[in-house]
Amino acid sequence: MAADEHTSGHQEREMARVYRVISADSHLEPAVESWTPRVPAKYRDRAPRTIRLENGTDATVNEGRPLHVFLGGMTGKPYEERSPIGGAFDTTPGAGGPQQRVREQDVDGVDAEVLFSGTDGAHEWSGIRDEGAFKAMVHAYNEFLLEDFCSYAPDRLIGLVLIPPTGVDDGITELEWAARMGAKGVCLTRFPSGKGYSSEADDRFWAAAIDHNMPLTAHVSFSGFGAGGRGPLYPFKHDLVEAASGVDPFMKYTKFGLRGGQSAAQMVFGGVFERFPRLKMYFAENQVGWIPNYYEQMDDQYYRHGYWAEKLLEMPRLKRAPSDYAREHCYWGFMRNPFGVKVRHDIGLHHIMWSTDFPHSESDWPNSRRVIEECFAGV
Repeated sequence: MAADEHTSGHQEREMARVYRVISADSHLEPAVESWTPRVPAKYRDRAPRTIRLENGTDATVNEGRPLHVFLGGMTGKPYEERSPIGGAFDTTPGAGGPQQRVREQDVDGVDAEVLFSGTDGAHEWSGIRDEGAFKAMVHAYNEFLLEDFCSYAPDRLIGLVLIPPTGVDDGITELEWAARMGAKGVCLTRFPSGKGYSSEADDRFWAAAIDHNMPLTAHVSFSGFGAGGRGPLYPFKHDLVEAASGVDPFMKYTKFGLRGGQSAAQMVFGGVFERFPRLKMYFAENQVGWIPNYYEQMDDQYYRHGYWAEKLLEMPRLKRAPSDYAREHCYWGFMRNPFGVKVRHDIGLHHIMWSTDFPHSESDWPNSRRVIEECFAGV
């Protein structure tokens, strides 16, 4: 049928669909050969490829990186039958094409899924030292995502475009392309500058996201610095040892937070939400039961340590309590977390979103409706 008829058909489906259950965090997990033909010919020999190990497990070979084993043996099975070996792309739920994926949604009683990449491509392809080749991998995946996969059922397959962590200009270029393509959101793996901490260098990207009304997400958290002594989580203007006897106030503000809580705090204390009061950020797959305590303790630690941090390290004071910004601007994803649902009003009812994590190991596919009943009992 003609392209305009094809589009009209999708629009009619979108208008007619009634959504009851949407997974706010699922994953696209096909073999890389699904999208690597889109890599420009001059870079194709550097593209990842699939191999099958002697034990029957599929794995992906990425340039300059350790072998990435496919954990398909953890999907769609009773817990007692799960294993990190034996997963093959051609037989695993969640690893097929869009037609298969829509059928899997129907089996699970899910109307639509927000689709993150199966692996953090920005990390898995980071062994490619040629920046042009690396960005070509990211864009090839994004083209496959929107043009080949989600276009089959755009009202049910909601793909998140990867933003390359190679600088603000590259990030804006990919974001603007995503907007032209009608993408419903983008996924950041680091701060837009490519650094592991928030800085005003990111501001042009935040502004572009607002201008294009583009939802922003991170899967769990931003990756990069802090762990293993690889760099700062906050760019103080003075040496910690010389100015503050090595005491890091930012780590005190975040020590009671988990996973994405640290990235959220980086945005809060970096002044992002003060400069961009319309900006929102969704951190997927964090569970949520810990968040009320995190908010309480972040404020308490800030009141204890914020004054000397301003005097000795020139860490700017916030105009409001740290938790005020996080409550207003940050959204959180959870899977099976009944306690988190119990404390939903302490988090913010409209700031938590359920998901399946399908086809990863936290998923209970094809029994998501049973998980929903457990989590939301009495709600």
